[in-house]
Amino acid sequence: MSRAGFFETVVGAVVIAVAAAFLAYAYGVSGKGLGGDHYRVGAVFGRVDGVTVGSEVRIAGVKIGSVAANSLDPQTYEANVELAIDGNVAIPEDSVAKVVSDGILGGAHISIEPGAAEEMLRSGDKITITQGSVDLLGLAVQAFTNQASGGGKNDNKNEDADPLGDF
Repeated sequence: MSRAGFFETVVGAVVIAVAAAFLAYAYGVSGKGLGGDHYRVGAVFGRVDGVTVGSEVRIAGVKIGSVAANSLDPQTYEANVELAIDGNVAIPEDSVAKVVSDGILGGAHISIEPGAAEEMLRSGDKITITQGSVDLLGLAVQAFTNQASGGGKNDNKNEDADPLGDF
């Protein structure tokens, strides 16, 4: 084998190794994992804006799992989310699951605030206390349109009585 052929073979092997490492990482982040000890719990949210399959599940900012699946309940129009949780992490039954924004660009994750119950969630259980995402852009637009249309606190009061608008 010539020197150029050997070099091309080595570069090809490195490219394949990097691609395999990337695929293993992507598969692990998706919540399915390669083996690993995980259990799955469900949660129902009113809104899950920014949460997708593979989004992180965190307790105190530490990743303990990922979103394994999400679907719409056609009867209630709520989002059913399935979480793959690390088997080494026990979550109390009365814990709260919240959709938390990662930043202004729209990403989000599920944050779990552990409760005080002695009973722990098992595979197939549901987190019953949830808080969905908040539409920050919608709130901002609503606040600006209320101010622009005069939707302040002095709408029905005599403005001559309080020229500064304090009351």
